[in-house]
Amino acid sequence: MCKNPATDPTATANRAVLDLLNFGDRQDFEDASRGFVATFEEDVITGAEGKIVFDLKRYAFMQGAAPDTVNPSLWRQGQLNAIHGLFTIHPRIHQIRNADISNMTLITGDTGWIVIDPLLTVETARASLALANRHLGERPVVAVIYTHSHADHFGGVRGVVDQADVAAGKVPIIAPDGFMEYAISENVLAGNAMNRRAQYQFGMGLDAGPRGHAGCGLGPAAGAGSISLIPPTDTVYRTGEARIVDGVEIEFQMANGSEAPSEFMFYFPQFRALCASEVTTHNMHNILTPRGAEIRNTLGWAKYIDESIALFAERTDLIFASHHWPQWGTERIRGFLTRQRDLYRFIHDETLRLANHGHTIHEIPDMLELPEGLRHDFACRGYYGTLKHNIKAVYQFYLGWWDGNPSTYDCLPPAESATRLVRAMGGADAVLAEGQRAYDEGDYRWAAEILNKLVFADPQNAAALKLQADTLEQMGYQAEAGTWRNIFLLGAQELREGIRPSTVNTSNPDVLFNMGVGMALDFLGVKFNAAKVPGDFTVLLNFSDSGQSHLLAAQNGVLANTTYHDGTADLVLTLTEAAFFQLLGQIAGVEDLIGQGILSMQGDATKLGALFGALDAFDPNFAIVTP
Repeated sequence: MCKNPATDPTATANRAVLDLLNFGDRQDFEDASRGFVATFEEDVITGAEGKIVFDLKRYAFMQGAAPDTVNPSLWRQGQLNAIHGLFTIHPRIHQIRNADISNMTLITGDTGWIVIDPLLTVETARASLALANRHLGERPVVAVIYTHSHADHFGGVRGVVDQADVAAGKVPIIAPDGFMEYAISENVLAGNAMNRRAQYQFGMGLDAGPRGHAGCGLGPAAGAGSISLIPPTDTVYRTGEARIVDGVEIEFQMANGSEAPSEFMFYFPQFRALCASEVTTHNMHNILTPRGAEIRNTLGWAKYIDESIALFAERTDLIFASHHWPQWGTERIRGFLTRQRDLYRFIHDETLRLANHGHTIHEIPDMLELPEGLRHDFACRGYYGTLKHNIKAVYQFYLGWWDGNPSTYDCLPPAESATRLVRAMGGADAVLAEGQRAYDEGDYRWAAEILNKLVFADPQNAAALKLQADTLEQMGYQAEAGTWRNIFLLGAQELREGIRPSTVNTSNPDVLFNMGVGMALDFLGVKFNAAKVPGDFTVLLNFSDSGQSHLLAAQNGVLANTTYHDGTADLVLTLTEAAFFQLLGQIAGVEDLIGQGILSMQGDATKLGALFGALDAFDPNFAIVTP
């Protein structure tokens, strides 16, 4: 279905942004283009069977002035994120930018490449390394550094290095403390829900264009290829630790709990260059991501940046990060870091100041705006994280989701509340009329709120679905954040067209086989549905290779797992850990594994069927904008 043009209220709101910010400042464009070497010979990066993994021309439409259907500030950010290719930012530091949602950085060592963050997908990482080798000279990869535990910073590792070389000690992989735990856990226990919400955050399924996807703020778009993971071989635990990698000295600063639960920054004294990872980038970041994750420690984040200023600012001529473009010059870098520090400190302190006056999670976001010193800095604008969302995250971090009002403590479920409210307002026609009035006046927040009640009370009401889609669309057009635009526009699309099946899946084989038995058993507990199995039972897993054993007990409505047991169970399985994960991932069946001699059973074999029969299959395309 065709999308609507911008309404007069939307066009007016977007034009007002032109007076707020200095669009004549072209420094970011100069920085983003500086050191350009070459870009890819083809317009697309492809994978198996010619599948398009990343389209480099997807945002070629973002030329000239912003149309009324895109916030001009987001349009500017999208233009910067559309500048792609290979860049030399220091004689020995090179970046491939905007061939995925993140950057891949190459450090020239004495004998080969040190790869920082091999992108999200194997295909984009492989193509990026090939681009560098073609234009800078062929060099082997001698080390890989994962800056932090998010998939867009490790997922392409198999595109740049062979696991056999890592296992043989030829190529170390360096990562911060806690990397494997968080790289795996964030994608498993709540993985299905997180993947579905990520579709909204990143606008997966939206066509790019002036009325569609206009980037993600943090980068253009996520690659659609294969995600891999090779565990690190060298872990950094403390600030001040150093390494010499292929003749290059690296000083590390820990930043766990800032942008990621496992993250570090690092400094190259030979080059007077600081890798800021994702702690400071050219936008306000998320304290709590829309897809869902652990809330980040905003105060700790600000203090990490303050520590970076003390440790590195006076001896830094170049700062680069895992997203966006670099900056040069000691004074500029100090100013950038100072404003980034103050940004997160402001969000933290002002939220708690107002909370301590009794204002709530619902009130504070509309009470604050950035102070003058930050408001006009493009690098502090909410292209990815937003002030309103981050205020709620800080409130939740300290005080939880409840606003303290008893009437909101045990609310009715959305569909039931909506049905009663629609009835109290005089029925569907009355609610629809109020929604139309709000829409016509450009009062889109109220229109969306009231129409959502009607959609949840009567999801077959075509007029309500259409008007709600039109409303969300205008909210998306006005959004400065790429994430907000994606959320609103994908919501509008699903109201009009239904849910497009998703192929997003972060629980890939590498994640599966590296999660560890304990986490895998916890995940079985999440999937366990006691209503599907009659009676209690126990299954004992004896792992022949590790010597460990775990008892699974279906009882009291849960699938408990423990290493404390007396060795008896209804069914005893003796198997290798590899066999367990093959069974769990449905890569091999029981008979196959028995035939291979890596699994044996004693006791009641029907309990294995009972176990797997009681596990829910999660729908990756569950409804969001309808009940």
